[in-house]
Amino acid sequence: MDRLHTFWKRVVNVLDPAGDWVALLPIRLLLAYEYGRAGMMKLNGNNWFANVQDNFPFPFNVVPVEISWFLATWAEILGAAGLVLGLFTRFWAFSLVILTIVAISGVHWPDDYSSFAELWKGYSVSDKGFGNYRIPLLFLAMLFPLIFKGAGKLSVDHVLAKRFK
Repeated sequence: MDRLHTFWKRVVNVLDPAGDWVALLPIRLLLAYEYGRAGMMKLNGNNWFANVQDNFPFPFNVVPVEISWFLATWAEILGAAGLVLGLFTRFWAFSLVILTIVAISGVHWPDDYSSFAELWKGYSVSDKGFGNYRIPLLFLAMLFPLIFKGAGKLSVDHVLAKRFK
């Protein structure tokens, strides 16, 4: 049993420092890809926010749709770039949380539900009349470690923190 414990301590002693460098990198890259792709689709597409603006929470429901479209597009594109580089990661992660909450309430939340069981049907990838908030909810869960922990050591944030400490 002592050998197993010693072996496990060695493994942990290797994984912990490596985790400081790379643990959050896959999350950053995956989120950057998804938000960047969504931002580029908005940049190259037509503004459809007028169809859903009434579903946005206050104060986003009173902002003109052209401004909302512009802000959402560039928050996704610049946020994706920030996540890839690990530059201002906490700011971008928090900004993308707000954007995602607005998107869930405006686009992905069911129009109507009468029970928790019916609401739970919206925890889906495709909207079959019950909403489809599964993927944005997963994005929210992935953004919170970036808000609380930052980008990790493999980031511009880490370089800047060391430089200006």
